[in-house]
Amino acid sequence: SPYTPPRYLLVTNLTLSGCLSFQFTNYSFLPCRGRFSVTKRCDQRGSKRTVAAKHVNKKLLRREQVLQEIRLLQNLDHPNLVKLLDTYETASSYVLVLEMADQGRFLDYIVSWGNLTEEKVALYLRDILEALHYLHSWRIAHLDLKPENIVVEHASSQPVIKLTDFGDAVQLNPPSSYIHPLLGSPEFSAPELILGQPVSLTSDLWSLGVVTYVVLSGASPFLDESLEETCLNICRLDFSFPEDYFQGVSPAARDFICLLLRGEPERRPPAASCLEEPWLQPRSLSSSDSTLNPTQPPALSPSRNHCGQKRISR
Repeated sequence: SPYTPPRYLLVTNLTLSGCLSFQFTNYSFLPCRGRFSVTKRCDQRGSKRTVAAKHVNKKLLRREQVLQEIRLLQNLDHPNLVKLLDTYETASSYVLVLEMADQGRFLDYIVSWGNLTEEKVALYLRDILEALHYLHSWRIAHLDLKPENIVVEHASSQPVIKLTDFGDAVQLNPPSSYIHPLLGSPEFSAPELILGQPVSLTSDLWSLGVVTYVVLSGASPFLDESLEETCLNICRLDFSFPEDYFQGVSPAARDFICLLLRGEPERRPPAASCLEEPWLQPRSLSSSDSTLNPTQPPALSPSRNHCGQKRISR
């Protein structure tokens, strides 16, 4: 690893600054609405820089909770993480000014560009794993890894995949028995979150396994008709690889998913080990890598199909 972070994060005397909203103009809403926030695209006055302003509702989240997210973000610097640029507050919101990913959300990017192959998926996953490896070296668990929190930037000829939204992130300094509340949809949550058990860094690896399944197949492995059924599917490890969705997906890719979707957190590999997996190495992929779901790239809205799987509607 090229970096050697300190054992603990440096927490400075951080406060939210005064209202700086006058510095920004041309607001427009982005398709990024969280449980407690809404994100807007805006331009910085006097420059051509476009940024994302995350407005956290003061009525829904305590100041200290917002400061916790800021304390984490201010110490992080990695090309596969969205950077925090500034903070300010208005009468109704705490605002985090973030780096803008010009290609938007991950799945939207896949839909717009098409021609998805296993080789491309492996490259995208390596970016995500590099971000997780960096976070985990700080003992930080993201705990909300899902397609909506993965964005794309085209800074060069090669797209750069980045993680965003650290509202649920926590530093797990040992010995840690932190139990994270299950909030929102459990679709990408690890069994330990659902069961109210202590989380670990490998809780993020489970979520990455679900993301990999979705991207390769366009189906969601555990999502069901109700929240209760979805939770049961996750806790029972009730998933499969229907050929309707996984036709053309290699055994190595399926094995990688199974490696991450293990019920016991200690049996999941850390991010550093995942980066060494043969399937993720470009040299292991055929130059004639076939296109995945060429006419039906994955989108975000699930619908029921005959197999009992949740298919991502196209």
